[in-house]
Amino acid sequence: MDLVDRALDRLLAHDMAGFANLWAEDGVLEFPFASPGYPRRIEGGAAIAEYLRGYPDLLDIREVTEKTVHRTADPEVTVVEFEVAGVAVATGKPYRLGYIAVLTVRDGEIRHYRDYWSPLAAAEVLGGADQLLTAFAGGRDA
Repeated sequence: MDLVDRALDRLLAHDMAGFANLWAEDGVLEFPFASPGYPRRIEGGAAIAEYLRGYPDLLDIREVTEKTVHRTADPEVTVVEFEVAGVAVATGKPYRLGYIAVLTVRDGEIRHYRDYWSPLAAAEVLGGADQLLTAFAGGRDA
């Protein structure tokens, strides 16, 4: 799926505006495993762009180390397993984390993106749960 490749390329290029532009104007970004205080659902292209804006200041993603794309019976839904590696900017610690994303894509735009990842693993690299919440949820509606 070339949308997956474009999304990962933009993530690697730290082009968060370009990454956010892959969503439909009424798209949704959802975190089913969100910790308390962490946003579970972000609705609308503008809100998604704002949420993603500072991501490169937190995590310097340098490579996608694994990627498997699974087609589903629904042609609009794709499941992607991937792992990224990089550095947590604040701590300088190596960052390597696996993700599973379930994407619903229609007319070349992401309509719904469910992001399954471990907030606990990210918190460890970022310096603790408080840093995770401040980094990703600070100043945003949860």
